[in-house]
Amino acid sequence: MKIAYIHDDKKINTGAHHINNLMVNKLREHGVMVKNVYPKVDLIDTSRINLKGVANILFFYSLLEQKKEILKYDLIQGTTYTPITFLPFKIPVVTHFGSTTQGFLQAVPKTKHIEKNFLDIWKRLKNNQVISELDLKTKKPLLDIADIEFFAASKANKIIATSKIVKNDLIKYGQIPSNKICVIHNAIEDYWFDAPLAVMGKPKLIFLGRIGNDIFTWKLKGVDRLISIYENFPDLEKVSIVMTINKKICTWLNNHIPSHKYLYNFPKDKIRNVLQPYRGSIFLLTSRYEGFSLSLIEAMSQGLIPIAFPVGVAPEIIIDGKNGFLVSSVKEANKRIKEILDNDDLRAEMSLAAYNTSLKFRADILAKKLVNLYQQIIKESNTKEKFIENSIIPQFSLEIIQKGNIKPIITNMDLEKIKLIPKLVDSGTVN
Repeated sequence: MKIAYIHDDKKINTGAHHINNLMVNKLREHGVMVKNVYPKVDLIDTSRINLKGVANILFFYSLLEQKKEILKYDLIQGTTYTPITFLPFKIPVVTHFGSTTQGFLQAVPKTKHIEKNFLDIWKRLKNNQVISELDLKTKKPLLDIADIEFFAASKANKIIATSKIVKNDLIKYGQIPSNKICVIHNAIEDYWFDAPLAVMGKPKLIFLGRIGNDIFTWKLKGVDRLISIYENFPDLEKVSIVMTINKKICTWLNNHIPSHKYLYNFPKDKIRNVLQPYRGSIFLLTSRYEGFSLSLIEAMSQGLIPIAFPVGVAPEIIIDGKNGFLVSSVKEANKRIKEILDNDDLRAEMSLAAYNTSLKFRADILAKKLVNLYQQIIKESNTKEKFIENSIIPQFSLEIIQKGNIKPIITNMDLEKIKLIPKLVDSGTVN
């Protein structure tokens, strides 16, 4: 089996890049030949912000220069709209949705519509020059990408959604048929499971995640919720492991949040060693939207207890009071934190249960599901092509006779098949 795997050429150390690399490496371990494909040419100038969405879309059309080589493969996989270039060709296309742009557009409100206590936090950040604006100047690039994501999904042979939330987004906002969508959860690297669970320590509040660099992404990731929770526990030690190029937010947290320290753009393969001593601590997932949340699984793999808003895969795996808590407000999150802090026996039980849940997200499980899906898609594609090649229509040669009638000349057809196309059979005469 040969798979052409389309990536963005911008190699970063966070987010989708890691899950893509993990999938590729594990597929190779399972005997799949994978070619990494990168577009190379920006087709339009991206200096105008309102054209950035279009520019990102057109970027992947530059893959046409590699068309001859890519079409030799059995299947193409990309992320959301990235395989759009190859949708018109016969080769089967799978598109992987770790989230939907429309999903987080729906989830993130304008700042003026946010609750007053959170609005005050954003105003403080602006007054301290951590952010320069309270809302994005334009959402046009995001809206353009949202539209093209659903177009690509509608034309792909199969869609992989990383959670039920993503599947529901595709159905609700993109009108994608449910039977085109397969939910396959993401996985985390094997090294997360290399060492046994640490001994329980003094509980802390832990945040781990990629928070982006602009006001929209910070609202998406619930930075205001995180700050509010932190401020409710001034004496409890807090650790934020954040990926962002905006260091101002990290400095602000250290200067304004008591008992807080941060790790800034820490290498991903080193984060396990940082989290390991925090077994039994509380992991905070404050996002307004996630398609999956790798950070949630990573934290649980080290015995951290999640308190999570119902985003990404959290509603599918968290059982209240067993391996974590789902919350709908900061007030409820604060209550659950106190509940865990006041009961060490409960904390130990939930820590172990969280770890056991994380074992369901080992990379080999993901690889096997992907291989099975690819085999099914390739088989269906080959069967379809064979059916078309052997079907009635390509075997017709149309012949105009003197009276102006069109008579089909059918070879190797039985009468039962002829009955299926009565409009093409002239007077029941078959040559």
